[in-house]
Amino acid sequence: MKVIETIKNIWKIEELRTRIFITILFVLIYRFGSYIVLPGINPEGLSDLEKQTSEGLMSLLDMFSGGAFSNASIFALGIMPYISASIVIQLLTIAVPSFQKMQREGESGRRKITQYTRYLTVLILLLQGPSYLINLSIQTAGAMPSDWWFNVSSTIILCGGSMFVMWLGERITDKGVGNGISFIILVGIIARFPSAVMQEFAFCLSDNEGGGLIKFMLEIVFFLVVIGASVLLVQGVRRVPVQYAKQMVGNKQYGGARQYLPLKVNAANVMPIIFAQAIMFIPMMVAPALFKGGEAEGILGRLTSPDGLWYNLVFALLIILFTYFYTAITINPNQMAEDMKRNGGFIPGVKAGSATAEYIDLIMSRITLPGSVFLAVIAVLPAIARLFDIKMSFAQFFGGTSLLIMVGVVLDTLQQVESHLLMRHYDGLLKSGRIKGRSGVSAY
Repeated sequence: MKVIETIKNIWKIEELRTRIFITILFVLIYRFGSYIVLPGINPEGLSDLEKQTSEGLMSLLDMFSGGAFSNASIFALGIMPYISASIVIQLLTIAVPSFQKMQREGESGRRKITQYTRYLTVLILLLQGPSYLINLSIQTAGAMPSDWWFNVSSTIILCGGSMFVMWLGERITDKGVGNGISFIILVGIIARFPSAVMQEFAFCLSDNEGGGLIKFMLEIVFFLVVIGASVLLVQGVRRVPVQYAKQMVGNKQYGGARQYLPLKVNAANVMPIIFAQAIMFIPMMVAPALFKGGEAEGILGRLTSPDGLWYNLVFALLIILFTYFYTAITINPNQMAEDMKRNGGFIPGVKAGSATAEYIDLIMSRITLPGSVFLAVIAVLPAIARLFDIKMSFAQFFGGTSLLIMVGVVLDTLQQVESHLLMRHYDGLLKSGRIKGRSGVSAY
């Protein structure tokens, strides 16, 4: 069988085998730490916290942490503070000249940017740690100490735990299968998947009207269809033909062959959803200060309920806007046109220089619209799934950030494995074609 033969080939490659073992070891350490409760907290008093994180926006935080958030674990804050810091630093490298200069300095500049990202992560953790403890004190109802030393020590532990998770992600990148930070998030999401499927299965079988098993099978089929659509979104590329002029260097001729410029339909990946979700957290924090009583509950109910119409409408519009914004700041048509001109390349029928930049910008604008709409539809699919009486824990996997991260990271990891196989002249993972990651480029 193809699968058995591929596993044998993977086992034969010592470097790949070692990387896989190291990745599994770090993942086990991460999962073990997710169940270590903060010192001084009674685990039996966390039932209210588990209810709070079973629905709404809190459920997303708990999913990304692999359940550590609801367990009041030392890894409760997870990797998301580092992701938030990375987003801020990434925006600064676009808007602030000093950060742009560091980015152009090569390896030394990247080390400085990484160091600044870590400093900002610590700052975010020092703010999120006490906030998490305040919410924990409200939800646990006396299951945790209230003295100042507990708050200080727990904040330090939460910060240290999150930084340790970040370190695990970096080690997976260096010594494991790569994409360590994304892989940590993937592990947290997948950790919730088996229990979500079993809960949905039990819920369908408990349907007194009958047909529960058929409903569950239809849900699985729809889930597989959504995964297929997400793969198309992640890998979707518009290929623009680029012709390279013939050049003679001595007695050898270079260029002359037609190549293709891959322009991604969804160049922003999951970043618009992450930005939009960060914005949707704001009403939950601001509304109580601006409104009182039932009026505040009404505002919060409309803008913080993942099942509500207004939440999903605003959420989808923000995703479309952020997709255009993030694509505009990450894709530089002028730089692409300049690189092609420098290398003797041109788009047939388009003049080199500014005309090429305008053409690339036009193509990106055209393909970004369907890509952003498709991304928004996938993001609100969990709410649509809820309309068909699917439990929240399982509905979260029908779309949104969780599904796109799962698809993207799995494709990237398989691409890494396939590249090792191809370098050693083994067959790839597929009988025909090559696996493409989020970059849209096959592993050759």
